[in-house]
Formats: sequence, structure tokens, C-alpha cells
Amino acid sequence: MSRSNSKFRLSFNSPVVLGFAIICFAALLLDWMTKGYTNQLLFSVYRSSLANPFTYVRLIGHVFGHANWSHFIGNIMLLLVIGPLLEEKYGSSNLLFVMLTTALVTGLVNYIFFPDIRLLGASGIVFAFILLSPFANLKEGTIPITLILVAAIYIGGEVYNGLFVQDNVANLTHILGGFVGAGLGFVMHKGKMNRY
Repeated sequence: MSRSNSKFRLSFNSPVVLGFAIICFAALLLDWMTKGYTNQLLFSVYRSSLANPFTYVRLIGHVFGHANWSHFIGNIMLLLVIGPLLEEKYGSSNLLFVMLTTALVTGLVNYIFFPDIRLLGASGIVFAFILLSPFANLKEGTIPITLILVAAIYIGGEVYNGLFVQDNVANLTHILGGFVGAGLGFVMHKGKMNRY
């Protein structure tokens, strides 16, 4: 029996998702070291003066901030499970576009409609990924039952929680993230089908 000399090596298999997770972890450490200052300055979105340049940074930067370790783990674990599969399917640049679009949409909605609420965390992106994932195996002329079930369970659950549960979770952010993911998943899938 021959012995293989091949060695295992680490693979940076999903640069966008891994890069995002690393930035989120760094933001969490910075927030801890500054006792909350960096989350308020850079990593949460809320109504502030349009003359302040940090207002524009926060419109995207809020997705990197997390309130605590459990908030971070809850979001990042789901991103690390779903994200690499989506990045392999759609490509790094497309997945980055989904993430930036979700960040901007949720940031703008919070800035405009909820001026007194500080929003932070990657949960909008998590929901975008969840609703994007059923499109990965979509065949032309079909609607996957998994898409219907995922939309009903996740979006329906967030609507219910938004109406009946006061748990300080940004339910509208989850819903918006889901719609961005589903919408961009449909657009990217249609574009791919048209190229073949």
C-alpha cells in the first residue's frame, strides 16, 4: 500500500464572505476596546447630519457592527454556512453587489423612516442570502418549492414578529434583506439563462 505525500492546505475558498466575517470580527473587537464608541461612530446607522461624512460611511458600515458576541455569532455562522455556496455559484463580484445593495437599502430605510433607532448587524445580509439560495438550482420555467417555503417561513415569521413580538430585532431589515436577495437572485438567474 503506497502512502500519499500530499499535504492538506488551507484554502481561502470564499474571499468575499471570509473578508466580510473578518471585518465584522475586527469591528466587534474595536467596539469592545472603545467601549461602544466605534459602533456609534462607524458601525451603526441612525439619523445624523448630511454634512457629517460619517453619515455616509454608516449607511454601509452598519452591517459590520454587532452589539455583542452572541449577535455576531448568530449572523456570522449563517453567513459562513450559506455564503461560500452562493459565492461559488454567483461569483465574488455578484455576491459583493448583493451585500452592498442590502446594506445600502436597509441603511437608507432606517435613516429615513426610523431616525431615533440605531441599526447595526449583518442580519439583513443573512436574510438576503437565505432568499437568494433557492435560486442557485432554479430551472427555467419553474418556481422551486424551497423558495416558497423559505419565503413563507422567514418573511412570514418576520412579519409576525414585527406585528406581535417586541424583541428589539430589526424585523423590517430582515424583510428588506430577504426581498433584496430574492429580487437580485431572480435578476442574476434571468441574466444567466439569457447568456446560454
